[in-house]
Amino acid sequence: MNTHTTLVLAALAGILLVTGCALKPPIQAADTVYFGGPILTMEGDAPQYAEALVVKDGKILFVGSLADADIVMQAKNRVDLGGKALLPGFIDAHGHVFLSGIQKLTANLLPPPDGGGKDATSLIALLKEWQRQNAAAVKKSGWIIGFGYDDAQLAEQRHPTADDLDQVSVDIPAVVIHQSGHLAVMNHKGLALAGFTAESPDPAGGVIRREDDGRTPNGVLEEMAFFGPIFQILGALDEDANERIALAGVQAYTQFGFTTAQEGRASKAASETWRRLANKNRLVIDVAVYPDIQAEAEYVKQVGVSPTYRNHVRVAGVKLSLDGSPQGKTAWLSEPYVVPPPGQPTTYVGYPAIPEADERQRLVDLAFRNNWQLLTHCNGDAAADALIGAIAKAEATYGKGDRRPVMIHAQTVREDQLDRMQTLAIVPSYFSMHTFYWGDWHRDETLGTERAYRISPTASTLRRGMKFTEHHDAPVALPSAVMILYATVNRISRSGDVIGPDERVSPFVALKSITEWAAWQYFEEDRKGTLAPGKLADLVILDKDPTKVEPKSIRGIKVIETIKEGRTVYKAE
Repeated sequence: MNTHTTLVLAALAGILLVTGCALKPPIQAADTVYFGGPILTMEGDAPQYAEALVVKDGKILFVGSLADADIVMQAKNRVDLGGKALLPGFIDAHGHVFLSGIQKLTANLLPPPDGGGKDATSLIALLKEWQRQNAAAVKKSGWIIGFGYDDAQLAEQRHPTADDLDQVSVDIPAVVIHQSGHLAVMNHKGLALAGFTAESPDPAGGVIRREDDGRTPNGVLEEMAFFGPIFQILGALDEDANERIALAGVQAYTQFGFTTAQEGRASKAASETWRRLANKNRLVIDVAVYPDIQAEAEYVKQVGVSPTYRNHVRVAGVKLSLDGSPQGKTAWLSEPYVVPPPGQPTTYVGYPAIPEADERQRLVDLAFRNNWQLLTHCNGDAAADALIGAIAKAEATYGKGDRRPVMIHAQTVREDQLDRMQTLAIVPSYFSMHTFYWGDWHRDETLGTERAYRISPTASTLRRGMKFTEHHDAPVALPSAVMILYATVNRISRSGDVIGPDERVSPFVALKSITEWAAWQYFEEDRKGTLAPGKLADLVILDKDPTKVEPKSIRGIKVIETIKEGRTVYKAE
């Protein structure tokens, strides 16, 4: 290039600078720009904020200063947050969105503050009122159904019985499901339809509780004694009923800020319901389906596991269950319960859902051999030992790989187990909401103070540099992301006791567990979990920034709007 040409080009550049035609990036059309409130990106190890976020075609186009957003973007909609907080949409690390629909549509028997089930009399009244208001549903299903009673919170401190439920009806079968989802109670009509008599043996992995004679069923059914009949009830529903239940569950999730839901331990029928809804384009958030590996392995082989969603649904892996619930005293522990269930010895430690070690190993091997992500329900530390041992053997056979097996709940894992989980890359997904709902019960009835104070050991996990996720296990609890945050940060029980002060973590870490780390658990970290250009515009607007309020006031934070891929799917009135 000669000197003359260089001078000409320099002169032209000077003219462009003076006229303002240079240095300005090209204007891009966009759909929406958000500004005017804290935009918490959830990237990095400490809170990071942006002034503006721009959405185009369902994805995040820009995150940064408002000035830069105004220069480079020409958005159709400008949303002033008015001081409200914008965050990544919440991701359900473990729940049962279909069953959440059942919870929403059946009699609400939850104890306060989530319902009115405070004693046996109130349960009966709630069931009668639901029966009166839902005569068509009772006629169609043939059952009176309630969800959410908790013997730990009932004034009688016991489960209702068949005699109690006979006060609702002796002609129509009735079933009430325990808040844990691991036990239920039927009236005598229900027991007869289920085929339970004095001669019925306990099924493997379950217990039929008995009257004082040791033979006659008293109505309370544990684990597999309950799952068999309830699957029959649900299996009798037609496609329309199943779809209404599923959509009710999705609606419940969106109200709490979730843009990704999980269908954990799905049956074939539930899985097919989600696939039908997807084919009809009726789903507004993503649903990751994990069929039950013990019952539905052939179905999973048939439909396959996919890393991508089709119309908001994918079969993401498989679910295995190794024990029950600590609040229901069916979790499998290595040391006895403080107060065993009625009729059990002081040495009672609960029991495995799958008694045979060879069968447990076969199922874990099946997941590893097929490279299916494995989510395994383990509440008790004996169940955790069983899973850790089975994964170690499977890894030795099939290689390590990047499978991200998840221990669901992992509530009573010990320090030595966390060390082995870290070595085997087992992801703990905790249920810290237990510290509020059942913290006092675990301290006094199930685990004792030392073990109760270590339940869901989030800080111990964090000290090892391990990622963990948090979940609500809906419908065991309402699918409330805010309640997850409150419990994980504060660990305050119903009575006000701090259940394990040393296991508390910061609000930012708690948020990580339902955003960035939850996306990673799902192998979806490239498109969800943080606010960054190119990721899905899955967003939630809260009335306050959880990292900026006094920790005990987190519980009062409200979800204002839930946005999935740039589209509002819930907005508070």
